[in-house]
Amino acid sequence: MRLNNSLHMFYYSWWKNIDKFILSLIILFFLTGLFFSLVSTSFIASDKLDTNDYSFFIKHLVFILIGIIIIFTFSSLNQKKLFDYSLILFFVSLIFLILVPFIGIEVKGSKRWIDLYLLPRFQPIEVVKPFLIVLISLILSSKKYANINIKYVLTFFIAFCVALLLAIQPDVGQTILIFCVWSILIFVSGINIFFLFLLFLSLTLSFSYLIFFVNKFAYIKKRLLSFLNSETGTYNFQSDKAIESITSGGFFGKGIGEGTLKNRVPEAHTDYIISVISEEFGVIAIILILFLYLLFTYSIFKKVFLEASEKIKLVLIGCTCLILIQAMIHIGVNIRIFPTTGMTLPFISYGGSSIISISILSGIILNLTKRKIT
Repeated sequence: MRLNNSLHMFYYSWWKNIDKFILSLIILFFLTGLFFSLVSTSFIASDKLDTNDYSFFIKHLVFILIGIIIIFTFSSLNQKKLFDYSLILFFVSLIFLILVPFIGIEVKGSKRWIDLYLLPRFQPIEVVKPFLIVLISLILSSKKYANINIKYVLTFFIAFCVALLLAIQPDVGQTILIFCVWSILIFVSGINIFFLFLLFLSLTLSFSYLIFFVNKFAYIKKRLLSFLNSETGTYNFQSDKAIESITSGGFFGKGIGEGTLKNRVPEAHTDYIISVISEEFGVIAIILILFLYLLFTYSIFKKVFLEASEKIKLVLIGCTCLILIQAMIHIGVNIRIFPTTGMTLPFISYGGSSIISISILSGIILNLTKRKIT
C-alpha cells in the first residue's frame, strides 16, 4: 500500500512539474511520424515480403513505445543524476562508436552501423550526439577553468575526436552536424567573433582538403560535383526523384497511397520522408510540419530566456539546435538545396536509432524545462 502511494506521488509530481505544452508537441510529432510511417512503408513491406504486411509500421510503433519509456526515464531524473548519467552514457556510447570500424556493418560503401540483438542496424552516433551536447555544455559552464580559451580547446578536441571517428566510417553529414552544434554552443558561451570566423575558415579548408585530396572521400567529391552540375554523374537520381515528387504533389497532394516515390527510391521512408509526405499530402503538410518545429523551438527558447543556470541554457540550446539543424538538412536535401547526406527527419523518419536519439534529446529537454520545485 505504501509502495503504491509512493508511486502515485512520484507520477503526480512528474505530471505536475513537466512542461505539458512541450510534451504535447513531442507526442504530436511522434504520432505524425507513426501515421506517415504507416502510409509510406506498408507498400514497401508488401513489395519486399509479397504480402499485405505491416512489419515496418509495427517496428516503428515498438520503437516509439521504447522512446516514450526513455523520455519518461530521462525527464523524471533529478538534474544531478541526469548530468552524471549523461557523462557515463557518453563514454559507453563512444566505445560503441569506436567499435564501428572493427565490427560494423557496411552498407553502400559506408560502415556506420553495428549489429545488436534488438537493433540489427544500430547507429552509435545517434546516441553519442545528445550526451556530447551535455558534456560540452558542462565543460563550457564549468568554474574549474578560469581561462575560457582552455574550455574552447578542450571541447574542440572532444568534438574533433567524435568527428574523426565519423570521418572513418565515413559520415560527413553527421560530422558537419556535430561541428555546427559545437560552434553554436561556443558562440552562445561568448567566443570572440573573429576567432569563430578563423575557426570556420580552418574547418572549411580541412573539409575541402579531405574531400578533394583523400581517396577515401572521393565519393563525396563526385557527389558534390554532381550536385553542382546536375547533368553529370548518377548521384542526383534520388534527389531528382524527390523534387519531382514534391512538384507533382502540388499544394494539396495526390492523396493517401497515391505517391510513387516510396517505391522508386531506396530508404524513402527515412532519408526522403518529407518528399513522400509532400507527394501524397501536398506542400501544405510540409508547411505545417515546419510550423511545428518552429513552435517547438520557440517554446524551449522561451524557457531558456527565463533560465538562470548557464549550464541548463547551453544544454537546452544545444539539444534544440541539433533537432532544428538536422530537420533543415533533411528538408534541404529533399528540395536539392544540399547534396545527399542520408540524414533522417527528427521524430518523423522511420528508424530505431533515430527514434532512440530523439527520445533521449526529448527526455533531457523535458527534464530541464520542468517547473522548479520550491
